[in-house]
Amino acid sequence: MRRLVIFAVLTSVLLTAAPAGAVRYGEPDNYAHPYVGLVVFYDAAGEPLHRCSGTLLSPTVLLTAGHCTFGATSAAVYFDEQVIRVEGGYPFAGGISGTPYTYEGYDDFASFPNTGDVGIVVLDEPVYLDTYGVLADVGTLDALATERGRQNVTFDVVGYGLQEIKPVVLADTNRLRATTQLVNLRSALTDGFNIHHTNAKGTGGGTCFGDSGGPIFLEGTNVIVAVTSFGLNANCAGSGFGFRVDTVAAQAFIYSFL
Repeated sequence: MRRLVIFAVLTSVLLTAAPAGAVRYGEPDNYAHPYVGLVVFYDAAGEPLHRCSGTLLSPTVLLTAGHCTFGATSAAVYFDEQVIRVEGGYPFAGGISGTPYTYEGYDDFASFPNTGDVGIVVLDEPVYLDTYGVLADVGTLDALATERGRQNVTFDVVGYGLQEIKPVVLADTNRLRATTQLVNLRSALTDGFNIHHTNAKGTGGGTCFGDSGGPIFLEGTNVIVAVTSFGLNANCAGSGFGFRVDTVAAQAFIYSFL
């Protein structure tokens, strides 16, 4: 099987700072998605493991990826639009604390392509907003791909991931967004469980490390069809993949917290 690269950012990158960039050739979010947060996960000793992205579905329930919550004991979520800085305590202080939960079907990608790559963080304090992310109806992606054709199905990806890998690492912790296009739902890499989307400069941008767990929205909406999951190379180039949340199994797990 082809080597997969999960899109979490490890501890070694948590403390880095870099010149401002954009989410994989995207643009600043400009406060369009205040319910999308940066999530730092910790071990039992309180040491940071990695950072991901996630979406509030309610004041206390945040949707993210299973490979982000897996093995973590606690989490802290930051909702700042601009750079989240070490000087403010990140990643050891600040943010809203919470408890991570991993979908029971997640097995560290052993059952690929059915990775079960979905997780939840339940916040200790509510975050009250006018709008939250909402789950797509079951089968939304299948219907769109059938009725409109893949070339017309586009998404907004939002997250706090790295902006670039080469020639230098750009790792500002800004909330950024990009536009991607559906490539495939029925290949050996997707097979009804994952979504394969474009991930290149010429096609609107895409996702990278740290965007794991972040939302893949139907373009121009707050409707989530998948969470950012993995890529095919360490440069975040060519293709991006998300785990679908418009399925019965994924939604049974997610709604158990809502």
